[in-house]
Amino acid sequence: MTELAIYDMDRTITRTGTYTPFLLHAAARLAPWRLLLAPAVPIAMLAYAAKLIDRKRLKEVNQRLLLGGGVLPARLAPVTASFADRILKANVHPGALRQIAEDRAAGRRLVLATASYRLYVGAIAARLGFDDVIATGTMTGLDDRILPRVDGENCYGPAKLRMILAWMMTQGLDRAAVTVRFYSDHVSDGCVLDWADAPFAVNASAKLRSMARAKGWPLLDWGV
Repeated sequence: MTELAIYDMDRTITRTGTYTPFLLHAAARLAPWRLLLAPAVPIAMLAYAAKLIDRKRLKEVNQRLLLGGGVLPARLAPVTASFADRILKANVHPGALRQIAEDRAAGRRLVLATASYRLYVGAIAARLGFDDVIATGTMTGLDDRILPRVDGENCYGPAKLRMILAWMMTQGLDRAAVTVRFYSDHVSDGCVLDWADAPFAVNASAKLRSMARAKGWPLLDWGV
């Protein structure tokens, strides 16, 4: 039987979120003048909080503000590499590294499933030794420029489970023949935790901690 170890990333493996820090990191290296637009990012977040836009649109707005209307992959590659190095150096929970090593040693297929953008998550996943990545995609134009448009669904909440199931189909993985471990810090992943054979609430938010206690899920602290 195939064993999958599926991990959320932001605040599960990492200490903090990575999406806005990545955009700021990229803007500082590709077009520093765009940092003048950074004060508009909290305004977009307020629009999301007020339910004027959804999380998918929030990502698109922030990407346009800080990366512009399009950026060539070759120009972005060294930026994603330097950002991944920065994450691995100072923004990963020690317990996450230990668990990843344990799952790898047990022969489990390591999958990173995150709402963050694949365009930089891939570099982080490679450094952590993951086998596969399921993440929010970005559209590309006819000139191969990465556009400020989400390709498909934002890999968040129920959409994350749909994307995991779609990925399993592309890999020829039958759910009945697969054992799934899933690690997450946030209640938005409740449906994936319910679906997993071995769910783990890691560095859990207050709502997830309450849900985990009600459902009998193990609570883990990877910050030590």
